[in-house]
Amino acid sequence: MAIRNLLNGQFLNRSSVTGARFMSSWFRNIEPAPKDPILGVTEAFLADQSPNKVNVGVGAYRDDNGKPVVLECVREAERRIAGNQFMEYLPMGGSIHMVQESLKLAYGDDSEFIKDKRIAAVQALSGTGACRLFAVFQQRFHPNTQIYIPVPTWSNHHNIWRDAGVPIKTYRYYHPESKGLDFSGLMDDIKNAPDGSFFLLHACAHNPTGVDPSEEQWREISSQFKAKGHFPLFDMAYQGFASGNPERDVKAIRIFVDDGHLLGLAQSYAKNMGLYGQRVGCLSLLCEDQKQAVAVKSQLQLISRPMYSNPPLHGALVVSTVLSDPDLKKLWLKEVKVMADRIIGMRTTLRENLENLGSPLPWNHITNQIGMFCYSGMTPEQVDRLTSEFHIYMTRNGRISMAGLNTGNVGYVANAINEVTKSA
Repeated sequence: MAIRNLLNGQFLNRSSVTGARFMSSWFRNIEPAPKDPILGVTEAFLADQSPNKVNVGVGAYRDDNGKPVVLECVREAERRIAGNQFMEYLPMGGSIHMVQESLKLAYGDDSEFIKDKRIAAVQALSGTGACRLFAVFQQRFHPNTQIYIPVPTWSNHHNIWRDAGVPIKTYRYYHPESKGLDFSGLMDDIKNAPDGSFFLLHACAHNPTGVDPSEEQWREISSQFKAKGHFPLFDMAYQGFASGNPERDVKAIRIFVDDGHLLGLAQSYAKNMGLYGQRVGCLSLLCEDQKQAVAVKSQLQLISRPMYSNPPLHGALVVSTVLSDPDLKKLWLKEVKVMADRIIGMRTTLRENLENLGSPLPWNHITNQIGMFCYSGMTPEQVDRLTSEFHIYMTRNGRISMAGLNTGNVGYVANAINEVTKSA
């Protein structure tokens, strides 16, 4: 039986009407996704018309004028690359040159594991992509395991392992009262986890707290991991950017390697080379021997194939050019130290301003912590007041991106923090 379409005079049969009804309802029940807790801060900041507004929410470096920075070593690398390279696809595993330079930066120029070809490594879409590749790898080859993630951690870590279908457990890390490391709680949770568990560790400049274990504490953590047979995956987003010294910032990984662990490592060049938008990183897994490394790399490539086929070229060329040229690498080491030193200087200035204002609260944790972020200890309600009364934007967990501070606004931010924390 045909049904007249009264709008256009056409006749439609019942199956056409049914099909049209289904087609119109496919997306009807989809609700808007919740805003990302970090990127949503920037959206609110951009919408604010106040001339005094300050964004200390997003983890991207700014100079003392509040401007984004492109490193001169990166500009020079781009000049050398321009017109000298084809735009062909990279292999599924990415740029072999970039991967090798990344391994030397992490494991050492003279690493026996590099020489023995025991490391399975592929280029990844920055640190996020490296973590996601590992999460899928874990789910595929160790389907009955879970991942232990510190409390707190970068919010996207939860999304990565959840979407990969890996159950998430947590371990104690931050101690709110001391605003430092809950070392005894961390060690207890490592000890009490089932033997052979997977743990996510921040190699340096823990995000969001800025709290890192000492070298001696890392040695104790490594020893406990070995006793329990746990597998560590290090997320290293800040090598060089934390202290200004890439060798110092990689110390935790070197300790674990020296202790005989097999491990995983996610590297990113977003922060330490300012290549935020290039999405360039590396995932490496230290294996028992070369044969095992070949097999593992083949599986990582197989996982990446339906995700993005192969990684982007330009950022990989920039990284490999900078790290392989002695002069450019020397310039990079100088520039990354400048960035780290500015962050460290802002920590000192913010603390001094708060103490000079007569704040009754201790602020020594600002300078005890390291890296891009300061975990201030402010409550969500205090952060809300900073935003509504002073137009200062940050995530509601009280995480301050130190890169958003400069000599022009640090006094204003200190005054505002003092105001909202007076009665704490």
